[in-house]
Amino acid sequence: MNPNELTWRWFVLHTRSRFETVVHDGLTKKAHDVFLPKVRVRSKRRDRKVMIDVPLFPGYVFVKSNLHPTHHIDIVKTVGAVRLIGNKQIPVAVPDETIHSLQIMVSRDSQVQTGSKFRKGDRVMVVNGPFIGIIGTFNRYRGSDRVIVHIDALGQFASVEVDEQDVEVIPADGTQPFLPGSS
Repeated sequence: MNPNELTWRWFVLHTRSRFETVVHDGLTKKAHDVFLPKVRVRSKRRDRKVMIDVPLFPGYVFVKSNLHPTHHIDIVKTVGAVRLIGNKQIPVAVPDETIHSLQIMVSRDSQVQTGSKFRKGDRVMVVNGPFIGIIGTFNRYRGSDRVIVHIDALGQFASVEVDEQDVEVIPADGTQPFLPGSS
């Protein structure tokens, strides 16, 4: 990588489940610029009626990096960090305007809602879990954070139910998501 090409941009860092704050605090201690958008919601516990802060995007934090190899390794070696989100070659940057917009949204007291990341018919790939590597078609959501993926074979289909966070859309250009453990 040419040092003249290194620019500081925002990237999405996938974290272990419920490790968003741990990763945020760990990267902050390492002097990284980190953003963890949180929203205030009513606790789902039956015995409590309190408002709690939860991540807007569970399982993800945003980190600013120039992707210099030592900087990249320092980020992914943080406790609870899984990987930077991108394609096979390199993590994909998030536009500064998106981060700025998210910062404005979470700084207000109004309700923020997120939408579904899949639409029926999207080509998807399972990128984590026991079905890693399966390519199929998103069919529907099933309950909270579960999705049904159809795999066409011999003019019929087979379906698997997987965690939503373990599935990524295959872009229209055909580039496949990065799979952990592949090079």
